[in-house]
Amino acid sequence: MSAEISAAPGQFTRRRLQFRAWRGTRPFWAGLFIVIGGFPIMYFPYANLQIGHLTLAMSTTAGAGSLIIGVLLVVLGISLWFQRHIRTFAGVAAILLGLVSIPVSNFGGFVVGFLFALVGGAMALAWVPGEQAEAERTSGAGDVPRAEDPDTTILKPVKNETSGPNDLSGTSPANGANGRHSAG
Repeated sequence: MSAEISAAPGQFTRRRLQFRAWRGTRPFWAGLFIVIGGFPIMYFPYANLQIGHLTLAMSTTAGAGSLIIGVLLVVLGISLWFQRHIRTFAGVAAILLGLVSIPVSNFGGFVVGFLFALVGGAMALAWVPGEQAEAERTSGAGDVPRAEDPDTTILKPVKNETSGPNDLSGTSPANGANGRHSAG
C-alpha cells in the first residue's frame, strides 16, 4: 500500500474557492461571531474552575436560562449562514439575547460572550448583499433585471397604457397607488 492522496490535484484550491464564493454571499462573519458568543454564555454557568486544590463552582440558579440563551445564539448564528434574509431579525435577537445574558449568565459569559453576540448582531444588521455581475443579474429572457433581495427592492408605480394617465383602477398599494380596491 502506498500513502498516496486520493484527492485530485487542485481539488483543495477549488473547494476553498467554492467556500469563499459561498461565504461572500451571506453574513458569514456575523454568524460566526454570534456562534462564538453563544458558547461562553452557555458554558461558564456549568464550569468548575480549578485553582490549585481549590475548586470554584460557577454554577448559578440561572443555569437553564444561560443554556437557553447560548443555544439560541448558536442557532441564530447558524441560521444566518443558511438563510441570509433573516439578517435583521437575527441581528436584533442576538443583540437582545446578549444584553439579557448580562444579568442571567455570569455577566454575559464574563463579558466575552456578551461582546461577541453584540458585535455579531451589529454585523448582521449592517450586512447587505453585494452587487452581482451584470450577466448574472439579468434573467436571460430580455433585459429584465431580477430582484436580488426582496427586503431592499423598491416598488415603483405601474403605468397602464390602455387607460388615461390619472386612472388608478386596478392598482394596489404595493405599486404605489391609493389602494382603494384593497380589503384593508
